[in-house]
Amino acid sequence: MAFHSENLQLDSPVGEKHGTSPDKVFTGRLGNGMDVIVIRDHRRPIATHMVWYRNGSADDPIGKSGIAHFLEHLMFKGTRNHPAGHFSDLLASVGGDDNDSTSWNYTNYYQRVPKDYLKTCMAYEADRMTGLIPTDEIVDIERQVVLAERGMHYDSGPRNILGEALQAGAFSPDPCGRPIIGWQHEIETLGREDALAYYHRFYTPENANLVVAGDVDPDAVMDMAETIYGAITPTGASFQRTVVRAPPVRTQRLLTLVDENVHQPAFTRIHVVPSMMATGPSSRLFTELREKRGMCYSIHTSRDATRNVSRLIGHTSTRNDRLYEALDVIRSKFAHLVSNKISAEEVEMAKSYLMGSFALQLDTSSAIANALLSTKVEGLQPDFVDERNGRIASVTRDTVADAVARLIGDGALLVSIAGNPATH
Repeated sequence: MAFHSENLQLDSPVGEKHGTSPDKVFTGRLGNGMDVIVIRDHRRPIATHMVWYRNGSADDPIGKSGIAHFLEHLMFKGTRNHPAGHFSDLLASVGGDDNDSTSWNYTNYYQRVPKDYLKTCMAYEADRMTGLIPTDEIVDIERQVVLAERGMHYDSGPRNILGEALQAGAFSPDPCGRPIIGWQHEIETLGREDALAYYHRFYTPENANLVVAGDVDPDAVMDMAETIYGAITPTGASFQRTVVRAPPVRTQRLLTLVDENVHQPAFTRIHVVPSMMATGPSSRLFTELREKRGMCYSIHTSRDATRNVSRLIGHTSTRNDRLYEALDVIRSKFAHLVSNKISAEEVEMAKSYLMGSFALQLDTSSAIANALLSTKVEGLQPDFVDERNGRIASVTRDTVADAVARLIGDGALLVSIAGNPATH
């Protein structure tokens, strides 16, 4: 089966300058519906093998939050052909490694190996796509492992507790309001039948994406994939995620947590609009809040492109009152930008920073694979990675001012604050 070959123009001038950018990206589809991407990169004799499923915790059934993450744990508990731990031990013995992750929108499994072991990885991943055999005993043990993980990482720290409440408040009608690991009282109910029902629904070739990146021949990879993965019978099930949209919010929302275990007061703001205000050390908020006023030792933004939500996160000095000072400064900065547009020079500096950092993020074939697949399985257009810098380049003073005007709208804001009652 032949590939469709694409020159993706991934905007990586650093790689191109030094002759290190991967030369081609090839896309194809197996007869059973499994999508395939091969990224050819002959710089090192290694291969990265990934399988991404188009489902994550956003697809957990109501009342069964955490099942996607729970199944991710069970996927390492073995099949008849690959007992638990056997494959990881094999990879370690040849200098390879493996990993996995669950997001709201996808679940992925990853191996990096000497290129001669690519076929071994395919055989293993194809086997556990259909051959998982979790017993009640294994499920019971792994449920306790997940509950312990939740207690350690989500319930033991005040910021984590507040962060979970913030997520739930920001996405109240959306499945993404639930934690990826799940709510404790629902994790406790997860059983073998729940896991298998989810497994059989989503772990199918037509819901999977295969990515191979590295020192490989694309046609040979496609032939290998057709032989190994193509032998899996499709279920014929279609997968269409329903994205729930929140109704308009007409009030500001404020969450606070006061706990003696808070050693560094912090605030988080969530806006349902894009933001460039705090990206990079030259940004206005970083300069104002840290460099000039010493209110925050860190401030940054993050973005969920699929839901058009931006987070503005700041950590302050040891005084609680500085939290509210910092929020007042942010409000005044936003209001000032609406009436006094950001300078053209600042816009160009921000655009240069974003494009440059994105180019560095795509300096390896594995990074390109992650960018392509995360974009694809989150429902964005396939050309999102290609067009990202073009979209950034089109930003002007007017578009920034328009975004800021929406940013300060009262109904699109949720703020959380963590403080210590002993500090004043």
